[in-house]
Amino acid sequence: MTQQSNPVPLNALDSDPRTMGWMDGAPPPPVKRVRFADGSMMAFPQNRWANSHYRELVPTKVIARGQGPVHPLPRAERQDLDAVRFFPIGVAQEMTWSQSLLANYTDGIVVLHRGQIVYERYAGALDADTPHIAFSVTKSFIGTIAECLVHEGALDDAATVAHYVPELAGSAFGDATVREVMDMTTGLQYSEVYTDPQAEIWSHARAGGLIPRPSGYHGPDSFYEFLQTVAKQGAHGVNFSYKTVNTDALGWIIRRVTGLSLAQNLSNRIWSRLGAEHDAYITVDTAGTEFAGGGLNTTLRDLVRFGEMMRNGGRAMGQQVVPHAVVSDICRGADPAKFVAAGYHTLPGWSYRSMWWISHNPHGAYMARGIHGQAIYIDPAAEMVIARYGSHHIAGNLGIDPHSLPAYHAMALHLMESA
Repeated sequence: MTQQSNPVPLNALDSDPRTMGWMDGAPPPPVKRVRFADGSMMAFPQNRWANSHYRELVPTKVIARGQGPVHPLPRAERQDLDAVRFFPIGVAQEMTWSQSLLANYTDGIVVLHRGQIVYERYAGALDADTPHIAFSVTKSFIGTIAECLVHEGALDDAATVAHYVPELAGSAFGDATVREVMDMTTGLQYSEVYTDPQAEIWSHARAGGLIPRPSGYHGPDSFYEFLQTVAKQGAHGVNFSYKTVNTDALGWIIRRVTGLSLAQNLSNRIWSRLGAEHDAYITVDTAGTEFAGGGLNTTLRDLVRFGEMMRNGGRAMGQQVVPHAVVSDICRGADPAKFVAAGYHTLPGWSYRSMWWISHNPHGAYMARGIHGQAIYIDPAAEMVIARYGSHHIAGNLGIDPHSLPAYHAMALHLMESA
């Protein structure tokens, strides 16, 4: 989350953390330090270093990979992919794949085709063994777990939130159904406009310790405390409206239903069964509650393993990690008519289901998306999965989509045509 942007931001090369020398030295000189307490870790260009060093700046919990073998990703790297060309949204001049990576301040990207790595690049402070903050890509992990619980009969998506979490009965969530939370069709007084310092997203962030609190702060002291203050605005179930607070409410429901922390759920149900190379981790508030809406940190290749498991109908390492019916339900999406009112002009015809973004395009592509350019893009028709980490100076993906979405589709078409 970033509240500011330079009027004329540095480009991707000039803002590279190695070029700028953030945190170099023993100790680093004051002008080169990146810290939580002064807000510099959220500021551009310092965030290009911080996004690959979250564990050094805020408290976290481990999401254990377990003791199983690593899921191999065979390499079949291709030299023709940097030259793939496409037209950015709203632009009449073509761009290449390699140019798009700079335009979107890419820290790392990997492309799988038929389970093989055909392209992998790193920049900034990221490398193959370093975790990066996934921001709202986290939501798709949480939504997938919730959908699994619905499939198992452990969670009734038609029940109200208050049925599972009575503490939320007096909040806007109380009379919302679990499904309305999962698909973000709740009616909440909650703005996620990152450029508005008065938006509720910032109150949410302060409560959860995601940003520094001002002197004399007397607001909510945790994510759960903040959830209980959210007021209702409009009716539930009418339209999709993207609001991170829904995922934290869903995280509370999952924790209440399973009796386990989100870190334990993520490890037991997904991470320890993927064949991940590394442990993941997730940020927590002062009460030790995980940030369900955006706290996940993983290495890039492990992120693409999750996407590949979803592409394969929930299977990885010879086992069914996520029920095939769950993946199918997610891929079908929700009602695109409910999505229209959200005003995402770069996502015409899309919908939102179980915290995944569904394109409904001829390829059946769907995505996990996070601010500053985090993404998993799954194209079943092209047998392609892309995982991307970035540190764009713009938070919202509407400023990033014009260069990324057509690039992903162009890559899919190229791989299909040249396979």
